[in-house]
Amino acid sequence: MLARIISYGLSGIVGFPVTVEADITFGTISYETVGLPDNAVKESKERIHSAIRNSGFNYPNSKIVVNLAPADIRKEGSVYDLPIAIGILAANGEIPAKTAEEWMIVGELALDGSVRGIKGVLPIVIDACERGFKSFILPKENAVEASYIDGVTVIPVENLTDAALFLRGMKAIEPQPHSEWKALEGRHDSDFALIKGQQAAKRAAEVAVSGNHNMLMIGTPGSGKTMLARSIPSILPELTSEEALEITKIHSVAGILPNVGIVTERPFRSPHHSASIPSLVGGGAKALPGEISLAHYGVLFLDELPEFSKSALEALRQPLEDGFVTVTRAAARAQYPADFMLIAAMNPCPCGNFGSRVNQCRCNRFQIERYRNKISGPLLDRIDLHVEMTEVAYEDLSSKQEGETSAQIRERVNRTRQLQRERFAGEGIFFNSQMSAKMIKKYCKLTSDAEKLLELSFTKLNLSARAYNRIIKVARTISDMAGETDIGKASIAEALQYRSLDSKYWGNV
Repeated sequence: MLARIISYGLSGIVGFPVTVEADITFGTISYETVGLPDNAVKESKERIHSAIRNSGFNYPNSKIVVNLAPADIRKEGSVYDLPIAIGILAANGEIPAKTAEEWMIVGELALDGSVRGIKGVLPIVIDACERGFKSFILPKENAVEASYIDGVTVIPVENLTDAALFLRGMKAIEPQPHSEWKALEGRHDSDFALIKGQQAAKRAAEVAVSGNHNMLMIGTPGSGKTMLARSIPSILPELTSEEALEITKIHSVAGILPNVGIVTERPFRSPHHSASIPSLVGGGAKALPGEISLAHYGVLFLDELPEFSKSALEALRQPLEDGFVTVTRAAARAQYPADFMLIAAMNPCPCGNFGSRVNQCRCNRFQIERYRNKISGPLLDRIDLHVEMTEVAYEDLSSKQEGETSAQIRERVNRTRQLQRERFAGEGIFFNSQMSAKMIKKYCKLTSDAEKLLELSFTKLNLSARAYNRIIKVARTISDMAGETDIGKASIAEALQYRSLDSKYWGNV
């Protein structure tokens, strides 16, 4: 007898339907899986055999052939355990085959028949909904994650027996209640009010967040670079439900979802400087997402930037420009979104005291040049704001005067970003940092004084074409913050100031 069960597979964060066909015929006792299964799928034979027997069902002593269609797409992982087991039971007459065909089923089986959670349930459910599937039987562990999607019926099962009895109509299982997404507030450990001094750096951070620009902080140890970076999430706008779902899809594939089943805060990823290229951009045998994709719609903080391997840093160039990364491996290929804000920090020299007002630098010219040259020119060009930070004065540290809170700064950031959303409605982008050269020409009108200043600075600062465009984008953000329609001289001057460190630190030492 033949039975068909609908299941689902994943390629990156994109799902595709898989028809599990189970056929039981008379002949030599055997079990064969076809349809480009990987080793995990092939090994499911023993898990399914034990799960069916230990759940009290009859395992057919016949020839069993399981086909995973379409046959030209590789099937990976343990997600097909439950649908294959249901297919075998349906083909054996223990479950109504017609009833089983009405449900989309995924799940991993343990030897005792219990159903374990899987990675990537949210992108599976979202893609399946877009294709018209509305009824799902999922592991109980993944039910909450799937319940955030409107208009679906999710039946959570703990074991194979529950699933079989439900499909027989012998056990009622209440569908998982629909969950409403809500952003969480006030959970940040750092606040801009706690940062003493560094007014210029705090201003630069507000500009960076307002236009979603990348920022590099250069300063002596203890000047507050890390504290400022860790405070940036506190001034980021709240997540929207659409952003939360897209972030959750990536985190679901990576298997790092929180207990609530969905992401409620913008991600802040801070990998160690020993991180490899695959851990940063994604990779491994299954082409899993890396740190840059896990930071999607959030912040990627790279502390001690020159300590990262040069090859790892250069691998960031394409995602910074395009907003996505394509991971290609021998057995898998996946594309992940990577629209993150890069915040990087570094010392001015190996000992950290170059330019210090307190401590003397111990490095020679060669050591300083070698240290700074780990950051290539093309990578620097993709970082919009370069900010210098020096030691905080005692008067600032001991001051009892409260600075601006993150909540106050966040209000201004929200206004500026709302202005950009209205400006770029229908353009397919949301921030000034995402503007193409054509959009810059359309939306960035400079006053005559601003044009003259930029022209004069272009040659003096030896700017590249990319740096030129990024200066205009930053100036557009500064003008938006000030409520100005055209980009004035003051906005260009401030934007140029954020590029002046190129010549100071990467010019003559």
